[in-house]
Amino acid sequence: MSGANFILLINLSVAGLLAAAFVAVAFHGASRAPARWLATGYVLGMAYFAIEFSIPAFEDARPAVVAAFAVFLGATIAFNGGLAHKYGVAPPWPPMLFFLVVTTVAVYVAQDLPRQSLSRMMAYQLPYAAMQFAGLAIVWSSRQRPAILDRILMAVLAASALQFASKPFIAHALGGWGANPQAYLESSYALVSQSLGTVFGLALALVILAILVRDVLAEMTSKSEMDTLSGLLNRGGFTRQAEMAVLGAARQGVPVTLVIADLDHFKAINDSFGHAAGDRVIETFAGLLSEAAAGHHAAGRIGGEEFAIILAGTNLAAARLFAEGTRSAFGTLPIEGLPADSRCTASFGVAELHAGEGFSGLMRRADAALYQAKNGGRDCVRVSAGPTLAEIAPVAAGRRS
Repeated sequence: MSGANFILLINLSVAGLLAAAFVAVAFHGASRAPARWLATGYVLGMAYFAIEFSIPAFEDARPAVVAAFAVFLGATIAFNGGLAHKYGVAPPWPPMLFFLVVTTVAVYVAQDLPRQSLSRMMAYQLPYAAMQFAGLAIVWSSRQRPAILDRILMAVLAASALQFASKPFIAHALGGWGANPQAYLESSYALVSQSLGTVFGLALALVILAILVRDVLAEMTSKSEMDTLSGLLNRGGFTRQAEMAVLGAARQGVPVTLVIADLDHFKAINDSFGHAAGDRVIETFAGLLSEAAAGHHAAGRIGGEEFAIILAGTNLAAARLFAEGTRSAFGTLPIEGLPADSRCTASFGVAELHAGEGFSGLMRRADAALYQAKNGGRDCVRVSAGPTLAEIAPVAAGRRS
């Protein structure tokens, strides 16, 4: 068995393992559609390697050569479909499928050219390069902010496209790709070509697998931090994001405020109208809080009927206006499950982060302000005057140490 045959068998096995890996990822959330198409691409890759391996057995190899070309180009198209689903881009199926048909016909016709003709070699390799560049364009055109892995993927796609474009010249430099299709796997070029295919096929798969696993983990983390009834962050998720907001505000020197709200007489609502009506009250207030919050603000349900929102870049006066507006709007909303003339209210506590203060201190002050609002008759907003020197000193000492 030649070196090229051995590498071809390795490629076949690797493609099968990668297809299985993408199938496994396809069982998880948002990665399902991308992973299915990527798995399809690597299954087609297995078919391509199987056809390549069988070519020496054919007396007339033209149909097998053209079929191998079409199957492998189809694999790159399926790969691009997976990229499009991953990056929120409409898959360009019509132009890609039209390109598949046209280039397959061109490769069939090109079989009449001299075996070592550069034009014949380019007709076979350049469509692959074009599809890799198309994949690069899909990732590039995404509205998602690219992270380091996404940038690496674009770099590998560009390098893969260039290696396909360079293969005709590599074949020419190595004395061609065999005297006939049956002799291809015995040529020096076949060894180089199959090796390059292994390197880039594996690199692309590993990078996109890492990206999909990253997304699955992020989705799982997001779900673990989400309160299912309100659709807001749960206490753990809110605390994590609020602490990040406090640290970011301290670094950037911008204000950050915390608003805590508690639904008034919530137990009476459950007792009088049932827990289903109570759930509607929570959903209504959570929806109002979510709509009022900007994209960079984090809102959460931190207790049964207690909510909080961290307002980065917002000072105390603006946060109080936010709380008053939310309080006023909630008091006018009709709620499903309650009598038509029944309205619900909420009480609010507001505190702004002071220099030397941590999130726990900010939370205590906002909670104390909320307590004042509840004791002051409910359906009102109370503001914390600020931390005492005794509250700030331990935090400042901890930072100095």
